[in-house]
Amino acid sequence: MSAEWKLNRRDLLGAGAVAVSSVLSGRGFAFESGSFVLEPDKDLIPAPRDPAMWPQFRQQLTQWRDQARKQLHYDDALYRRPEFAWASSSYCCCFLMMCDEAFYDTASGRYTVDAFLDDGAERFGGYDSIVLWHAYPRIGVDQRNQFDFYRDMPGGLSGLREVVHACQARGVRVYIDYNPWDRGTRREDRSDIDLLIDTVRDLDVDGIFLDTMTEGAAEFRAKLDAARAGVVLEGEGVPPLNRIADHHASWAQHFQDSPVPGVLRHKWLERRHMQHQIRRWSFDHTAELHTAWMNGSGMMVWENVFGSWVAWNERDRSILRTMLPIQRRFPELFSGESWTPLVPTEAAGVFASCWSGADVRLWTLVNREEQVVDGPLLKIQGTAGERYFDLISGDELRPEPRDSIVVLRGKMPRRGIGCFLATSSRSTADSLKPFLQTQRQASSRFRDDTSHPRRETRLIAPMAGPKAKSVPDGMVAVRPGPDTKLTIVMRMRECGYYDSMTDSEEGYWSSYNFQTREFQRLLEPRAYAIDETPVTNARFHEFVTRAQYRPRDDRNFLKHWDQGKPTAEQAEHPVVWVSLEDARAFAQWAGRRLPTEEEWQFAAQGGDGRAWPWGPNMEPGRCNDGSLKTTTPVRSYPDGRSPCGCLDLCGNVWQWTESERTDGRTRFCIIRGGSYFAAQGSNWYVDGGPRAANFATKFLLMWPGLDRCATIGFRCAVDLDA
Repeated sequence: MSAEWKLNRRDLLGAGAVAVSSVLSGRGFAFESGSFVLEPDKDLIPAPRDPAMWPQFRQQLTQWRDQARKQLHYDDALYRRPEFAWASSSYCCCFLMMCDEAFYDTASGRYTVDAFLDDGAERFGGYDSIVLWHAYPRIGVDQRNQFDFYRDMPGGLSGLREVVHACQARGVRVYIDYNPWDRGTRREDRSDIDLLIDTVRDLDVDGIFLDTMTEGAAEFRAKLDAARAGVVLEGEGVPPLNRIADHHASWAQHFQDSPVPGVLRHKWLERRHMQHQIRRWSFDHTAELHTAWMNGSGMMVWENVFGSWVAWNERDRSILRTMLPIQRRFPELFSGESWTPLVPTEAAGVFASCWSGADVRLWTLVNREEQVVDGPLLKIQGTAGERYFDLISGDELRPEPRDSIVVLRGKMPRRGIGCFLATSSRSTADSLKPFLQTQRQASSRFRDDTSHPRRETRLIAPMAGPKAKSVPDGMVAVRPGPDTKLTIVMRMRECGYYDSMTDSEEGYWSSYNFQTREFQRLLEPRAYAIDETPVTNARFHEFVTRAQYRPRDDRNFLKHWDQGKPTAEQAEHPVVWVSLEDARAFAQWAGRRLPTEEEWQFAAQGGDGRAWPWGPNMEPGRCNDGSLKTTTPVRSYPDGRSPCGCLDLCGNVWQWTESERTDGRTRFCIIRGGSYFAAQGSNWYVDGGPRAANFATKFLLMWPGLDRCATIGFRCAVDLDA
């Protein structure tokens, strides 16, 4: 998620800010020389443009690192523990929306772990870890908290544990997510840390993603180690330097690099600290790829961004597919101490880092230019018997040394990467043969295509219902005129609108801060009838009894009833804890259908487009405003009647509409009306309380057990003959 905080200097440095501020910021260091000043307080330390300053840049980096580790009394004990070793080579992490249709198949009611991981291997080169994201942007529609969302996943915690084990069986580590801002839903009698520990233990996960956080509480580490070995903490923000020792990974989110590739500060201080580069709204990921490649660090793959589709282009996927196998083959180099940033190259706009081991030298190169570079790339000091390989193309190079100087040549696509390896070890060279063949195959798939793949959102065909010759009992007639245009308002909540595509990174951020956006939609000029009130518990009980209805997946079905029936006090309250499928089943049994969201809105507004069913303003006593903290009987507010004669349209409960859409990865439905419940304390929650007649909320769907909520009911509609 986007950070909901702004950090001051003390926040960034943590509790020990005063004691270590000078070393962490770089103050007191003689780092200025000529026109260049080292900036070690930057998350991505900018590099000088002038190559003549690069040796001094490296020297200053080394001096800062040595003094910082000394002044911090840096202890790398956790990085030396073998159970944490996986984190330093987790180069590709996938941010997974668990409601993604590529991960959970609604038709079969099953997780599709293997298919999802196979797709990741084919398109990106495979994942080393995944984040199981669960709650936002749906949390807050009712009282369920973030831990309830994991409990209410298909199969419950045991089903989710099987998912985790299936991923781990394929070498993929698994993170759960923690939302520290979730304070306005159901509170439990235990601390969040203890509940997280329980979840880690229940699911056997490998890490916790700390949403919106830079660091976890100091007590976290000891409790985690007691629950399960090797559980990594990874924050969305970068941890202060004095917490790198117990935070093995962090996001490198929206880092701004210098024209000459800079150095990741945390990675430089602790070479085994993994940072995942991420700009989730970007259509061009080459900047992140360059940073990861030059720093021996990782990438976050995230296409389904809370329900908005932001696909990677083929060029960026091609780069990642050739990059990852090299990182995975040489993790000891990329997490080792022999890293030399910014070694000289032979081509303008091409930059390189060097990584050295016992018998190998490896160079990672990036092409900052918008054109192909083909020719001499590196000039190095060779040694007798040394062999040279292009690890991107998969070819052995046979340069002719002159006075022990070797020129390595290659071809780099625009904004692309390169990689050379030199070794004097025959066994190392011979062992590369299968790897080089694989790299040749990956390189042959390279496509310089930067188009943004779209996924078209389609409306799932509405459920048809019979026509009524007259207005049925309990319904009111609605007869819109021709050319009736409705104005619909939605609030920006990262999940997008009717189309799940974002227009651009700039377009997203310009509409951020939870602004509202208006849409114009036409209402078909056909006569229909709509329920005067939402369907009640009593009426739904009649359906369940007479139709002997039982859903295929009954988790949370009518959760508020007592032994399969509503209490006398609940009888005239709107039915809740019903899914969209349950509502459709009732409508079909009753010879009706669900209203479209346009029909629902017109019934609430009438022809004059009023904001609320009773007029232009929200007024006390017109609806269930939440003060009673529960639902109320559907006829409790007769003064809230709409021009068409409907009651209980705003407040009390949200209402399903026949508006289900999908882009093949995200299913959603538009819910209307608001409810009595409003989670307080964070903008990340679903908008609560009564909502105006034109207000629409995009509600992501997954499976009935999660889709059923304490605050969502429905009413029915039927077409009229005249």
